[in-house]
Amino acid sequence: MAKLSGPRSGFTLIEMLVTLTILAVLASAALPLAKVAVKRQNEIELRRSLRQIRNAIDEYKKLADQKKIEVEEDSYGYPPDLETLVEGVELKGEEGKEEEDSTKIVKFLRRIPKDPMTKSYEWGLRSYQDDPDSDIWGGENVYDVYTESTGTALDGTKYRNW
Repeated sequence: MAKLSGPRSGFTLIEMLVTLTILAVLASAALPLAKVAVKRQNEIELRRSLRQIRNAIDEYKKLADQKKIEVEEDSYGYPPDLETLVEGVELKGEEGKEEEDSTKIVKFLRRIPKDPMTKSYEWGLRSYQDDPDSDIWGGENVYDVYTESTGTALDGTKYRNW
């Protein structure tokens, strides 16, 4: 019979089970942290998208108030829809200057941002004539936008109220 010489190397079953148990506990503790990090990133993206659209609406309103673009009287100088901000509007020619062959188009957004909470390009809209708490867009103009998500943020506020 052959005799084994020296100590055997390797892991015992007990050592393997203890190691796997420790790894499982650490992984289960890290999973909620990862979910919070993803939610926080989506909230940052939502704030960025809302700011981008609202800045575009404000720029449109500013040009309308300066009478540099043609707007309907009952729109109060706000865009008729979000697509207008992407497609752009034609600037009026300055009085006293010759009309040029090329007209200048001003665009306010490259594209409508995606809502990170609903994963769609559809936003809740409010017109200037709507009640502040209304969930139904009157369709007259776009005064403000909000997410259609019914979720709650990490700080406890509703996403719709941002």
